[in-house]
Amino acid sequence: MIQKKPAYKPAVSTLGVVMALTSGLTLAPGHATANTEATQAMPAQTASDTLSAKQQAVPLIAAFMAASDMPQLNTALNQGLDAGMTISEAKEILVQLYAYVGFPKSLNALGELLKVVEARKQSGTQDAPGREPSRAIPTGDELIAVGKANQTRISGAPVTGPVMDFAPIINQFLQAHLFGDIFERDNLDWQSRELATVGALAATPGVEAQLRSHMRASMRVGLTAAQLRQLTQILAARGDKQAAERADAALTQALAATSGR
Repeated sequence: MIQKKPAYKPAVSTLGVVMALTSGLTLAPGHATANTEATQAMPAQTASDTLSAKQQAVPLIAAFMAASDMPQLNTALNQGLDAGMTISEAKEILVQLYAYVGFPKSLNALGELLKVVEARKQSGTQDAPGREPSRAIPTGDELIAVGKANQTRISGAPVTGPVMDFAPIINQFLQAHLFGDIFERDNLDWQSRELATVGALAATPGVEAQLRSHMRASMRVGLTAAQLRQLTQILAARGDKQAAERADAALTQALAATSGR
């Protein structure tokens, strides 16, 4: 049986990605100080120049799901399971991405995963089931508070902008549902969530601004520039050339913004 590697756990019981930034939002004044505080609050990561075999499968799974390419998704799911991804982790990736590419694609992808798992079982492969979230998801005001903390931590500071002012309810939905209900689930680590989000956004034309935001978020959760560059190379070699080009451009721009150029 494939053994699951220990999951990355944040300092506070929060998991998330900067979905709030996908609406063209901006950081509130004072973001430089807030970003430093958020970075310090995160546990130390072991820097690496390469993605693990399991991590390499994540953006491919996400990209093929976003493109509704079932044959390629089937291959990528098998790749991930062969590399030690648990069934729970694979399901969580596909569930999370409904927030980025929609329920229909998420449901179709989950159906494909079910086929993959059943076929592997029939062939004698016993994949590790993985685990469900280890804690109860809060409700009410506590849920909103947790979601707001997730949103702020991963973006580096409180997020604001014209869209929030125009439609404040969207931030309530983001904080309570996406950053609360979904990303409070600790059965998928932060880095895998960002790799999945980047892969899905790279495969989706017209969301380049959001892709740049998630490249920056990926570095905040401990992924290195070298690992993200490898992600673009994986997409180029196994995925969509245009998706790889979008990812490469977003990473270049994110690095330039990070360095202050």
